[in-house]
Amino acid sequence: MTELHFSKMHGCGNDFIFVNCLQREITDLGQLAKKLCHRRFGIGADQLLTVHPSKVADFKMEIYNADGGQVEMCGNGIRCFAKFVTDHGLTSKTEIAVETLAGIIRPRLVGAEVEVDMGEPILEGRKIPVNADGRIIDYPLDVDAVHYQICSVSMGNPHCVLFQEGIEALDLERLGPRFEHHPFFPKRVNTEFVGVLSRDEVRMRVWERGAGETWACGTGACAVAVAGALSGRTGRRITVHLLGGDLLIEWRENNHVYMTGGAEEVFEGFVQI
Repeated sequence: MTELHFSKMHGCGNDFIFVNCLQREITDLGQLAKKLCHRRFGIGADQLLTVHPSKVADFKMEIYNADGGQVEMCGNGIRCFAKFVTDHGLTSKTEIAVETLAGIIRPRLVGAEVEVDMGEPILEGRKIPVNADGRIIDYPLDVDAVHYQICSVSMGNPHCVLFQEGIEALDLERLGPRFEHHPFFPKRVNTEFVGVLSRDEVRMRVWERGAGETWACGTGACAVAVAGALSGRTGRRITVHLLGGDLLIEWRENNHVYMTGGAEEVFEGFVQI
């Protein structure tokens, strides 16, 4: 066994284990994620995030869910990534370019918070992907014989957005997996359950594929802002209230979605692997 240094971070309660792989290559990061993210037998986290060299950006970020599966992008994770590489002296820049499976993402430090240009939303059904063509806005979908109207957006990873009342009472442990594994979503899906409070304010719960219900999801909040604007329920600049805190999301006229929120390191230490 060898000793591995890690940092524990969170963004709005969405928690991550960070490992610096700039100088040390670690094999089978998926298995490592399953071990370290376990909340009873490991450190405990929603995801493992690793820092790697990049030939096309300042850094490369890899993301592994608690079930070991690698995913394309994480909005709360990219904010924590920016804080991690800055606070640990890996860069002196206030804006960095990060290579991800969803493309190059550019987080920027703004005081105590991090603003991230999350790029342009993907709205074409087959590219999200879902098993339908065109935009998926108030699209009819039956789940366990219940009729829903969904909006689907990709922010580098696929999202299913449901606007409804009474989201606090929903049994996400039962309902979340029904959407995640529904055949309409060939790569599974993250599902956001959203209550609209006003044109510029919503409340959201989220079921993330491979992680279950989490306290926040940055890409999910971005997808909610896009879906809300396209369906006429909200404006293009909204505050999203999550279980772990608030995110400011703005879908600007350049078609890019910007997310602003906090990121904090909780502790660091060593673990045997």
